[in-house]
Amino acid sequence: MSKTIEHIGIVANITADKMYVRITQHSACHDCHAKSACVASSSADKQVIIDNFTGNYSTGETVMVYGKTSTGLLAVLLAFVIPFCIILFSLFIFQQIFTNEALSALLALATLVPYYFILSLSNKKLTKKLTFSVRKMEDV
Repeated sequence: MSKTIEHIGIVANITADKMYVRITQHSACHDCHAKSACVASSSADKQVIIDNFTGNYSTGETVMVYGKTSTGLLAVLLAFVIPFCIILFSLFIFQQIFTNEALSALLALATLVPYYFILSLSNKKLTKKLTFSVRKMEDV
């Protein structure tokens, strides 16, 4: 298993201390020969912010964005796994307290509000852990 995640991107904007790189995420079947006939094939543009970069880059330049695999796993854990567990756990608890299933489901979903609020308060700390780097395509 590779220890880095890499995506080719295009520099969208550069400020004094940040670089904004646009990457295109493709579905797993992007390279399939039948993708034109399949509705599962899709892609989406994402913007990655690179805080610490060295070198001279220009807007429109093609670059390689990379990060540690552990960074990606932490992001998936925080964005999907933990919220799923919170919903599941709270749904079981609320179903024991209330007889109305719709109310229990609504309250279980509402438990995500404080979770994402706490996550947003931790933004500076998470930004230090969830970092990406960039290098020129010639260096690849």
